[in-house]
Amino acid sequence: QVRLAESGGGSVHAGGSLRLACTASGRTYNPGCMAWFRQAPGKEREGVAAIYTGGVSPYYGDSVKGRFTISHDNAGNTAYLQMDSLKPEDTAMYYCASRPYCTMAWAKPGEEYNYWGQGTQVTVSS
Repeated sequence: QVRLAESGGGSVHAGGSLRLACTASGRTYNPGCMAWFRQAPGKEREGVAAIYTGGVSPYYGDSVKGRFTISHDNAGNTAYLQMDSLKPEDTAMYYCASRPYCTMAWAKPGEEYNYWGQGTQVTVSS
């Protein structure tokens, strides 16, 4: 059984920072591509960032470029999302997902991921 667990969510004021973590656990599993998505009430799911633990450049959603940074640990089992210059519109539930490979279509609707976490809430007040 593979499990993805997110942590690090919370409430901050606009301009603040948060760091999310997503850790994969369970049977021997190399997540490969680890991605962050978010969904706000009444809105569609949005791709935030993705990274391939094999080492290619990460991908970012247009709304977070220059403000968010995705990284992973040396073991490739934990992905981090450093979120700086947060805005109220970043408020959402943030989910971690994984699949063997990242592609340029990583965030497109219909793209399938093998595993998902339960989510962690991020709230940014103005």
